[in-house]
Amino acid sequence: MTRDGPDRFLNRELSWLAFNERVLKLAMDPELPLLERAKFLAIFSSNLDEFFQVRVAGLKEQAAAGIVATSIDGRSPTEQLAEINQRVEQLTRAQQELYAKEIRPALAAEGLQIVDWEKIRSKDRKRLRAFYDSQIQPALTPLAVDPAHPFPWISNLSLNLGLLVLDPETQSRRFARVKVPRSLPRLIALEDGLRWLPLEQLIAAHAEDLFPGKEIIASHTFRVTRDAALLVDEGEADDLLSAIQSGLHRRLRVNDAVRLEVEAGASEEIRDLMVDELDLTYLDAYTQKTLFDLTCLWQIYGSDRPDLKQQPWQPVTQKRLSGIRADDDADAFFSVIRDGDVLVHHPYDSFAASIETFLELAANDPSVVAIKHTLYRTAGNHNRVVRALKLAAKAGKEIVALVEIKARFDEESNIEWARELESAGVNVVYGMLGLKIHGKVVLVIRREGETLQRYCHTGTGNYNPDTARLYEDIGILTANPDICTEIGQLFNYMTGYSEPVEAKSLLLAPDRLRPGLLELIAETSAEPGGHITIKVNGLSDPGMIDALYEASRAGTKIDLLVRGVCCLVPGLKGQSENIRVRSVIGRFLEHSRVYRFKKAKGEEKLYVGSADLMKRNLDSRIEVLAPVTDKELRQKVREILDVNLDPEARAWELQSDGRWDAVPKTDGFDVQAKFQELASER
Repeated sequence: MTRDGPDRFLNRELSWLAFNERVLKLAMDPELPLLERAKFLAIFSSNLDEFFQVRVAGLKEQAAAGIVATSIDGRSPTEQLAEINQRVEQLTRAQQELYAKEIRPALAAEGLQIVDWEKIRSKDRKRLRAFYDSQIQPALTPLAVDPAHPFPWISNLSLNLGLLVLDPETQSRRFARVKVPRSLPRLIALEDGLRWLPLEQLIAAHAEDLFPGKEIIASHTFRVTRDAALLVDEGEADDLLSAIQSGLHRRLRVNDAVRLEVEAGASEEIRDLMVDELDLTYLDAYTQKTLFDLTCLWQIYGSDRPDLKQQPWQPVTQKRLSGIRADDDADAFFSVIRDGDVLVHHPYDSFAASIETFLELAANDPSVVAIKHTLYRTAGNHNRVVRALKLAAKAGKEIVALVEIKARFDEESNIEWARELESAGVNVVYGMLGLKIHGKVVLVIRREGETLQRYCHTGTGNYNPDTARLYEDIGILTANPDICTEIGQLFNYMTGYSEPVEAKSLLLAPDRLRPGLLELIAETSAEPGGHITIKVNGLSDPGMIDALYEASRAGTKIDLLVRGVCCLVPGLKGQSENIRVRSVIGRFLEHSRVYRFKKAKGEEKLYVGSADLMKRNLDSRIEVLAPVTDKELRQKVREILDVNLDPEARAWELQSDGRWDAVPKTDGFDVQAKFQELASER
């Protein structure tokens, strides 16, 4: 029976928590090397931190404002917060048990031990005392709470000690806070280099030194998570850069607390005080029974223990680009692109030998007259792409960099290195009012004979060499005149005052992407026997979900590969019984977006690009989906989809009740290991 009400959607926030549970399941997998399991515990923690800073913060703001509008699945903000609390309690309990009962003992058995102050030897304590006196104590600032000293500001995600301090003479008790310095490693290595002591334990062991003549009667670790929203009214902003900088300053000191993590055993007095002073409820206070903030396990992961990690993957050079280096004659590289489009699949294909070489050759080539580039998240001055742009500008080429300074959590670093680009002579455009620039495109204009030839790269990932080793992405280098012309028009739209691009080849948000995808879905399902395959990071847009339901009812087979949030309900008789939803979670972060529409009579359209099926991507961002027209490249993209959808591929499959089940039940092959094999064969 067809569902028309809100129950045709899954809740976005609970779906995200289900994604993070799949990450946690990797940490539980005994077949993975030990340090890889520890790594996934760290990823689970950082994911949850971001979830509270962004998603939970938004819901709490709605609830506080008395907003009664419901989510697409019919839940109010208050109802969602209650369900999130219950689910987070379950997940964090499972995480803590996994760390305490499996990961920590297993690390210790391998000689990588996280120790407690109470259990270390006296000679270790003596050395640590000397380290504390010289390197830690001078940086500590005890902040007491009394009538003359209000409750201190607790910065976002900082680790703290909450102390109850007794004055023996007056018998008065005061609360005091000591912040654990972020400038020091979270885990302090002991002399043997194989054992680590949590920094907060070292500070707690010597906390009385900070309160001469007083007695510490209770000491407990706590941590506060705050709303990470950037308070910028773009409608009132004359200068977007200044508005973002002002917003960053306010975020440091204004944003509300949304979560309190408190050490198990903390007195009610301490807990009550912090909940009250932070304007939270008891539902916002989570008990931590093990080590706080397990992102510190990245420190252990950095140990020189290759026997406890997966074998490092060395990306291969795409066959058609082999033998070309950044210091070679650029003619060889550009002639390859003129001869036919080049597809690179990262991290299996080398980012350095393709995209970085493309930019460096363009920067050094005297025939190149201009480079235009979008940058969303990058590695700043450590990035060969950024260095190439600076070099090209200093060489007198026309260089334009569109830097998205609203990229969440990267705003400050993006502003910093964008300023350095400007100082090198690059024309920097700091985003657009009202729209995030999320499209991944580069345009190179090169003089060849009497004409100017355009070359472009369109892709699914950021121009960041670090994430290119960790994220799965697709990029296409092309000299296709239609695509390059439209990319040029897009840059003019983003930098100037021209009208939105009337694109015929590209699908561009915010104007043409949504209607274009809806048309492709409708065309494919016009006759029974069509097949739609979509690979994205998130699927939550109600209009797109309803369009896919309609296509399913028309008999169209639909395969969805969704890494994270999925609000579509598959397998409903009469509505979505032709829809299958899979999720691949593994060593690399699945990040590419691929759209394939195949009609019953064989006509096929393929696109790759930057956009997920979420309202923000479709309506509030500059997004680019580029067609895959080359016959050989189309086959490679099909191969990517087919490997992911293979019945024997290890994945998760979404059920109609919102549960994700592992498939196949036994054995199966690792999708990402398969792509490593295919890359090596190529």
